[in-house]
Amino acid sequence: MPDAKADDVRAGFCAIVGLPNVGKSTLLNQILGRHLVAVSSKPQTTRDRILGVHQIELPGETPARAQIAYVDTPGIQDGKGPLRRYMRDASVAAANDADVVLLLVDGLDRRGRMPDRLNDADAASLAQATREHPLIVAINKVDKMAKPDLLPVIEAWARWKHGLEVVPISASTGENLPALERAIAHQLPPGPQLFPDEMVTDRTTQFIAQEIIREQLYHQLGKELPYACAVQIETWNEKGKHELMIGAVIVVERDSQKPIVVGRGGSRIRELGIAARAAVGAALGKTVHLTLFVKVIGEWSHAENELRRLGYGGEGEGA
Repeated sequence: MPDAKADDVRAGFCAIVGLPNVGKSTLLNQILGRHLVAVSSKPQTTRDRILGVHQIELPGETPARAQIAYVDTPGIQDGKGPLRRYMRDASVAAANDADVVLLLVDGLDRRGRMPDRLNDADAASLAQATREHPLIVAINKVDKMAKPDLLPVIEAWARWKHGLEVVPISASTGENLPALERAIAHQLPPGPQLFPDEMVTDRTTQFIAQEIIREQLYHQLGKELPYACAVQIETWNEKGKHELMIGAVIVVERDSQKPIVVGRGGSRIRELGIAARAAVGAALGKTVHLTLFVKVIGEWSHAENELRRLGYGGEGEGA
């Protein structure tokens, strides 16, 4: 390999993969220091590949800087239906395109935190995603783990693959994330940076707002939330630099689900609107006026054309 030039960096793509609900989106938000991705305790909240670009310094090294293009992915787990297939395919494609794969493991999940979990049939796609490229394993939620429980988990992964780097972290507190990012950077090739210095994501502000509204939907409804719900921005009007008018539609797929979202006398959707307006405003640094509607699109999560219309699908997505 030729010597790195003075203006080179270590640059490349890192796919964040794992089972559902292990903290992938929390990790990306923490690394970027901004609210980019929807986060909730409900599995498979993330439905798309989402790019987040972060630059770090590597003091005393050559190159002395790295630009890591993280790709947050839906939790990889086999399941039926076009929506689950779309999410699974998005995750596998991100791993296939990556320079390094970061496998995030929930340290509190006694079954899921060990390597033999990848032998289960429903984790077959995840196991495949870890084989094609350099791999780093991060054990998440160590701030809530008993210390005697952590060492056997690290040792199990170290035995699973010779030379594998295993990094204990907390995505929610930021504990040990500098060490994790250095480990990732060392797996990236030297060369010109991939994105401008000021770039954080390739997603639009409309997409970010949509994600935050959907996140609030998860928070407000909890276990009552129908799995097949979506949010779509229909109107977006900026009034000057600091004011934003948004009209958004919450999509469900059965008539019986609409009253769950609306609530008695519209109480629930009003609460949702208040929370979402505040969260979007905080994320975008604007005063937000938000109008929400609920629409029923029958069995949309099982119809390829409706999936594409709501933003799930497109190039490379088969029937």
